[in-house]
Amino acid sequence: MKVTVLGSGGWGTALSLLLLDNGNDVTLWSFSEEEAENLRATRENPMLKGVVLPEGLKITTCMDVLGESELVVMATPSFAVRETARKARALLREDAVIVSVAKGIEKDTALCLTQVIEEELGGKGRVVALSGPSHAEEVGRRVPTGCVAASRDMAAAELVQDVFMSPRFRVYTNSDVLGVELGAALKNVLALCCGVSDGMGLGDNTKALLMTRGMTEMARLGVALGGKKETFAGLSGMGDLIVTCTSMHSRNRRCGILVGQGKSVQEAMREVGATVEGYYAALSAHQLAEKAGVEMPICQCAYRVLYEGANVRDIVDSLMNRSKRREVDESWI
Repeated sequence: MKVTVLGSGGWGTALSLLLLDNGNDVTLWSFSEEEAENLRATRENPMLKGVVLPEGLKITTCMDVLGESELVVMATPSFAVRETARKARALLREDAVIVSVAKGIEKDTALCLTQVIEEELGGKGRVVALSGPSHAEEVGRRVPTGCVAASRDMAAAELVQDVFMSPRFRVYTNSDVLGVELGAALKNVLALCCGVSDGMGLGDNTKALLMTRGMTEMARLGVALGGKKETFAGLSGMGDLIVTCTSMHSRNRRCGILVGQGKSVQEAMREVGATVEGYYAALSAHQLAEKAGVEMPICQCAYRVLYEGANVRDIVDSLMNRSKRREVDESWI
C-alpha cells in the first residue's frame, strides 16, 4: 500500500518505520526542507537516537505524493492539524483513509482532532484515530506495543488494524472515536500533574491517587460528552494514562517535574524543548467541563497552576482538604 506520513517528528518517523517494516511503500513528509535534508543525510531522526532510517523510506517536503497515497497518517502536533489538513484536501484521493495519530484537543474550538480533520476535508476520505500507550522512542526500537484504531466506519478501522498490525505492534478496533480521543488528550493533563507531584518530592501514593481519581474525571467528562465509560478502561484511557504518568519519555511528565521543582510553566516548557500537549489540553478540559457541568477537581487545579499561576503546594492542600465523598458515584453514568 502507498502511504504518506505527514509529520517528521519522533512519532511520525516511528510509524513510518513500522509501516515500512510491514511491506508498505512509505513516504515521510516534513514541513521543513532543512529537517528533511538532515534526515536524508544522516538517516536518523534526532528524536529517535540510534534508530536507522532505511534507504527505502522516502523523505520529502512536497505534498503532491498525497495524490497516489491510499493511506495518509496525520502525525503533526495538534496545533498544526487544521492547517495541514487544509493544505492536504485538494491533493487527497477521494477514497483515502486518513489516520489521525496526534493526541490533543484544538485550542479555540475544543474539537477532537478527527473532528478538525473531517471539518477541513469536507467529507473527503475516511478518518480513523489511532491511539494508545505508545512512546515513539519504543515503537522506533520495535518494542511490543498495543494501540486502538477508532472510527465510526468500522471497515476503515479494520483496514488500519490490518495495515499497522505486526509481531511488535498490536491493534484493536473501537467505534467510540470521541472516547478514544478524549482519553488520549486528557491523560496528558494528568501526566503533567503526576510530574508536578514527582518534582515536589511527593510519593508513589500521591501519584497513584492522582492517576486513579484522574481516570474517574476523564471517564466522567467523556460520558457526559457522549463517549462510552468502558473506553476509558482501555488502551487509549487507562493504558495511555499509565505510560504517560510514569515514563521519562513523556514530555508532559518532564514538564510537570520542572514545575514541581519551582520553575515557571513557560520556563519548564522551553526546557522540555518540544510540544507539551497537556498544557493546551488543560485549557480545553477546563472549557469542556464548565460547558458540560462536570466536576473535574484535578484537571481544574492543573488549569489554575498552568494558566492562573496558582502555587502547587497550595493546590495540593486544596485537593486533599476537599469535602468527604463516596469513592463510587454512579450518578454520572
